[in-house]
Amino acid sequence: MDLSCSYVGLRLKNPIIIASSGLTENLKNMKKCEENGAGALVVKSLFEEEICRVSPTPRFEIISRSMGPLRSQTFYSFEQASPFEPEEYFKEISKALSVLSIPVIPSINCITDDGWLKYSKMAEEVGAPALELNVSCPHASISFRGQDVDETILHVARIVRENVKIPIVVKLPMQLSSPLAVAKALENIGVDGVVMFNRLTGLDINLDTEKPILHGGYAGHGGPWAFNYVLRWISTSRPHLKLSIAGSGGVGSGDDVAKYILTGADVVQICSIVYLMGYEIIPRIIDGLKKFMENKKYSTLSDFRGKVSGKVILGNYEIDRRHLYEAYINSDLCTSCGICKKVCIYDAPIEKDGKYFITDLCDGCGLCVRLCPTKAISMVFVGGRENAKN
Repeated sequence: MDLSCSYVGLRLKNPIIIASSGLTENLKNMKKCEENGAGALVVKSLFEEEICRVSPTPRFEIISRSMGPLRSQTFYSFEQASPFEPEEYFKEISKALSVLSIPVIPSINCITDDGWLKYSKMAEEVGAPALELNVSCPHASISFRGQDVDETILHVARIVRENVKIPIVVKLPMQLSSPLAVAKALENIGVDGVVMFNRLTGLDINLDTEKPILHGGYAGHGGPWAFNYVLRWISTSRPHLKLSIAGSGGVGSGDDVAKYILTGADVVQICSIVYLMGYEIIPRIIDGLKKFMENKKYSTLSDFRGKVSGKVILGNYEIDRRHLYEAYINSDLCTSCGICKKVCIYDAPIEKDGKYFITDLCDGCGLCVRLCPTKAISMVFVGGRENAKN
């Protein structure tokens, strides 16, 4: 089985890239990425704005929320930039390049044209194999300063592309009206790759103090909730782009990596899961990807990359709207808890002799299947009625 892949012209042993963060802040941490099997890493961003080189404490929180029986978690943080001055930053990268065998990619975030030009040239001069442009950091970014976001991103890409010859990658924000249009414009400029996407800026409130939590301001938030949004845009974009795509957001397993590649990602950046479970999760994610490939009898990533993208995904007028399925309750498993009746807006479940049954009022929406605590409900094929219910 071959997990190797190409990303902005670089050959990686596998598609797992550790995203720019404290996980890659210094050589010590970079070594942990390589030792645990990462295919590449992006160094924690160097910011031109000096105040961002100092992080407050505490700066991490795990926010738990509930919606009825459903639970979710958000990894919420105000992690700032690399603490290094520019000369120290690129000296650390130079050391990493001399001792690590995996690609070490610097990341820069600037607020002036001079900054972008200076730092990108320093990256090239130190021998960096590629450069990531962090235009979308949720804490301090050109994308959140009231400017025309799309044009500002394109302007930065143009001046950096004209300034250096090494491959450049733009890390896109989620807050774009058309990620595909921006990515295509970047490709036309000569950008070699895009990351879809950086985290969002968010807010949480302490109800006792009635103030923002942690440091008192906005912070970045990420987690599994972001995953489906990223899949949507990679699957739409892949057929129209030649540049490399890195999927980023909500990855927690090898199956998640497989899904990103199925939609057309060349590589996958991971971060939050490593913070939450340690660098040891990296080989477990790789093993999960291998297991998926073994089950599907795939030998290489190319065997399934982009398989779920473009025209494979049905449009509004292509979806089969016939009434094909209805819910069925296994009476042996039913405990008569009544949850199915409570959540059914069609009034399909009825109780008889201490058990619930589904009537022909069932619309086949599938919600009761997901909420039944004993897994007593399943969807069964009913043959397809000609007139779909509204």
